[in-house]
Amino acid sequence: MTMTRRDVLLGATAAAALLPLAARAQTSEVVIGATYPLSGSGAQVGVDAQRAFETAIDIINNDQDFDLPLAKGVGLPGLGGAKIRIVYADTQGDPQKGRAEAERLITQEKVCAILGSYQSAVAVTISQICERYQTPFISADNSSPSLHRRGLKYYFRASPHDEMFSAGMFDFLDAMKKKGAKANTLALFHEDTIFGTDSANAQTKLANERGYKIVADIKYRANSPSLSAEVQQLKAANADVLMPSSYTTDGILLVKTMAELGYKPNAIVAQAAGFSEKALYDAVGDKLEGAITRGSFSLDLAAKRPMVGKINDLFKAKSGKDLNDNTSRQFMAMIIMADAINRAKSTEGEKIRDALAATEMPGEQTIMPWKRVKFDEMGQNNDADPVLLQYVGGKFVTIFPSQAAVADAVWPMK
Repeated sequence: MTMTRRDVLLGATAAAALLPLAARAQTSEVVIGATYPLSGSGAQVGVDAQRAFETAIDIINNDQDFDLPLAKGVGLPGLGGAKIRIVYADTQGDPQKGRAEAERLITQEKVCAILGSYQSAVAVTISQICERYQTPFISADNSSPSLHRRGLKYYFRASPHDEMFSAGMFDFLDAMKKKGAKANTLALFHEDTIFGTDSANAQTKLANERGYKIVADIKYRANSPSLSAEVQQLKAANADVLMPSSYTTDGILLVKTMAELGYKPNAIVAQAAGFSEKALYDAVGDKLEGAITRGSFSLDLAAKRPMVGKINDLFKAKSGKDLNDNTSRQFMAMIIMADAINRAKSTEGEKIRDALAATEMPGEQTIMPWKRVKFDEMGQNNDADPVLLQYVGGKFVTIFPSQAAVADAVWPMK
């Protein structure tokens, strides 16, 4: 069979689409992709993520006096001062849309790495595409434990997963029981995606190991139009502690329905997500005085590390709000990825991947209360210490662990 010039060209084009980024030349601009919901019920999370990434990029691309990697100096010195540019893709919170958008970013926008993606279910498909194209992916804010256990070479997560978060929550409950707080029975309330399921599994395992009784385990359909039946079950169970794993829209509906049906738990200890978002507290914060959520970030850290407050001011100027559990992780994901690209001195996927694997960033050079950033063989940072935050007087204060706490927990909640 004789190949025509057109066949050769078509074959070369198809091959190029599947080539790893090793074939791409260095330029004065480094392009990174970000996959987030920019429309639909999670759109505000995506907008906030944009502001977090832009804050990090401003620090990297311009000379700033912070003790962060790449803050001092302009751009990436390992690539001759190249500057970061970010390209956004709207996943709409849909796993298949996320898959398609990740592929578009790699093959058409020519990004050298991707950050994402808020919903863990979306991270599943995006990371699969990144693996196929040998493109590094940092799970900036996805917390499902199963994500890093799939044998992927190009997947990394600097922040805690839900088993780590849940262990922190149960450590807190253990400490409260020692102080005489009533915290023996639990009600789990979780959506039916990978986030809710993995969270409930982690909490069930820990409850069994530590002697807590789960008196209600309620799985609901994500984005449900009504939660009345589920809240009736919660009210009937009357657990000492309600432990919700819900995104913002569902969290707002849950709290409104609880108020309508007269359900007032003694304590709420939430798996962040919607319960870390300003939009939820703007809508129903008057009903959540004393609610507790796990987190990665504590603005209280600014008292010990002043740059945290200064970086928060930069973010607030862009977004009109303080850094929170999600935006702090998004900010750090960009810093960590840019640092790896700089050390790789390349935009080749395999070289960036190897640089990420070699990362060892001291906690003091982050905005987080972490020991350090160092990835294990599965791409997980096991030194990302979680904190517990309580909503008091219209803001979050750190109540656990003791070395990070600035206040004692209010128990029961008001």
